[in-house]
Amino acid sequence: MAEKEVILTAEGLRKLEDELEELKSVKRREVAQRIKEAISYGDLSENSEYEEAKNEQAFIEGRIITLEKMLRNARVISGDELDSGVVHVGSTVIVKDLEYGDEMEFTIVGSAESDPINNKISNESPVGMALLGKAKGSTVDVAVPAGTVRYEIVDIKVQ
Repeated sequence: MAEKEVILTAEGLRKLEDELEELKSVKRREVAQRIKEAISYGDLSENSEYEEAKNEQAFIEGRIITLEKMLRNARVISGDELDSGVVHVGSTVIVKDLEYGDEMEFTIVGSAESDPINNKISNESPVGMALLGKAKGSTVDVAVPAGTVRYEIVDIKVQ
């Protein structure tokens, strides 16, 4: 089965690479030291420090494997290849909620770097999918749990 392509912006790629480097060079050493220290306490069967450190080690190793796989399958979207006339991954889109008149700004990113709190929404999210390929001035309907939200695309910026 082919592995899923991971779409990233240049910033997203840099963040994943930085996280991987941090895990490999710093966190691995820290947890290895904690395990070594916990072993020195003796009886491992009732040693909560040892169990905790081993669990953290497993989490770190799992995250390293996940990040390496994501980076192996990464496709970086650059501003050069984007048409500012339509919404793509990497575009920043200003939309107007046609029911309430509120304007919102979203940056469309790959699912690996989505961060809704910072208005970075995944291209696989309902809003992201509805906006992709649409031009400025278009109206899109987005199915959400509360019903349907209608947005007008006010502006599209390319990073």
